[in-house]
Amino acid sequence: MSDWVDVAAMTDFPPGSVRSVDVDGAQVAVFNLDGTCYAIEDVCTHDGGILTGGEVEDDVVVCPRHGARFCIRTGRVLAPPAYEDVAVFPVRVEAGIVQVRDARWDERGF
Repeated sequence: MSDWVDVAAMTDFPPGSVRSVDVDGAQVAVFNLDGTCYAIEDVCTHDGGILTGGEVEDDVVVCPRHGARFCIRTGRVLAPPAYEDVAVFPVRVEAGIVQVRDARWDERGF
């Protein structure tokens, strides 16, 4: 089972914020959308560029390189040139700290 990784204190992570953290070797973008945190893999499935730094419109992040669009809540790709969804990760707030983990390891039985 993978461990929970600290992202930030909730008080230091206001709505509209995004942080990129390493979770078991995967770069994960954690977004605070109106007080609820969501996490997706910080990689555009079109060409491997990072998504953090891209414009956020409601619950959509736009890849800063070529404009592919992804739903922050579900990881679903919404516009080309990407055609594959990005992975989503569980997020929790524990003792005021936003945490994320890579549950894909759990699903594989590692």
